[in-house]
Amino acid sequence: MPAHHAQGTILHERYRIDRVIGQGGYGFIYLAEDLRLSGRYCAVKEVSYDPSLPPELLKESREQFQREATVLARLDHPNLPKVSDYFSIEERDYLVMDYVPGDDLRTLVSKAAQTGEYLEEEEVLDWARQIGDALEYLHNQEPPIVHRDIKPSNLKLTPNGRVKLVDFGLVKLLAPGEVTITILQGQGTAIYTPLEQYGGDSLHTDRRADIYAFGATLYHLLTNQPPVNVRDRFLDPHSLPNPRTINPAISTRVADAILWAMALHPDDRPADVSQFIKALTGETTTSLRNGYSNGSPHRHAKIGTLEQRLIAIAASLGFLTLLLTLLRNL
Repeated sequence: MPAHHAQGTILHERYRIDRVIGQGGYGFIYLAEDLRLSGRYCAVKEVSYDPSLPPELLKESREQFQREATVLARLDHPNLPKVSDYFSIEERDYLVMDYVPGDDLRTLVSKAAQTGEYLEEEEVLDWARQIGDALEYLHNQEPPIVHRDIKPSNLKLTPNGRVKLVDFGLVKLLAPGEVTITILQGQGTAIYTPLEQYGGDSLHTDRRADIYAFGATLYHLLTNQPPVNVRDRFLDPHSLPNPRTINPAISTRVADAILWAMALHPDDRPADVSQFIKALTGETTTSLRNGYSNGSPHRHAKIGTLEQRLIAIAASLGFLTLLLTLLRNL
C-alpha cells in the first residue's frame, strides 16, 4: 500500500489533510479541512489500486468507482454520512463525505465490558431501529445498495444520540440482470461476515448478507463478545451460543430475532430489514422460522456426516469454491 499523505497536504486544491483517522486494504481515510467552506471538516476516503492489475481491469475498476461514487452522492438519509465529492489524483481515487464525530459502537461495548456491565437492551434496540432505517433506505434504492461490512466499528454514535453507518468500503450495487461489485472489494470482517460472503464471492450476496452482519453486530453489542465466526459455525452449526446464555438480561424475543438473522443459509433469515426489526421489537406475532427459536438451527442438522453438511450448504448456495476456501483453513 502506498504511504499516506502527510499532514498539511492539500488534495484537489480544496482538502487539507489534518490526520489519518482510518486504514484498510483499500487505502487510508483522512480527516481534512475543506478550504472552500470555512470551518467544515470532512472524511476523505482514499482508494489505492494494485499496481499488478492488468490495464483493462484497472480501467474497469476506476470506471466502476466513478459510477458508484455518483450513486452514493445521491444518497440523503439522517443515519448516513452525506457524500459530497469525489475525484482522482494520479493512481488513486478519493471519496469525500461528512465527518461524523463521536465514539463508534465498538468503543462503547468495550467500555461496558471493562466495567463488567452490559449495554441496556432498550438502548441497543433504539440504535437498531436507526440502523435498520438506514439499511432499508439503501436496500430500496434503484439499483439496491448492499453495504457488506456492517460491524460495531462502522457505526458511530453522535453527541445528539444519532447512530450513523459510516463506511461504504464494500458497497455492492445490485443492478438487475448484471452483477456490479465495487472495486473496494473484500470479504468484510470475518466475525460479522455471512457464509455466502466468506470466500469473497460477491456474486451470491444480496441484502440478506447485511441482515446477517446486522444480527451479528447486535449479538456483540448485547453480549460484550463477538459471535462465533461463520467458518466455525459452518463446521459445527451448533457452535453459536444463544446470547441469553451470556447475558440473561436479553429478552427471549430479541435473542431469537438475532439468531434468526444469523442463520447460516440466506433463505433462513428474515426476507428484509423491516421483518427483522419487527421481530426484534415485538411488532409482529409471526413465529420465527426454521427452528431458530431458542437458538437451535435445524435446517441442516439431520444431514448425517460433517462432510455431507458441508457439501449440502455449499451446493445449495451454488458455489463449491466456498467449501475449498473453508477447508484449506482447517
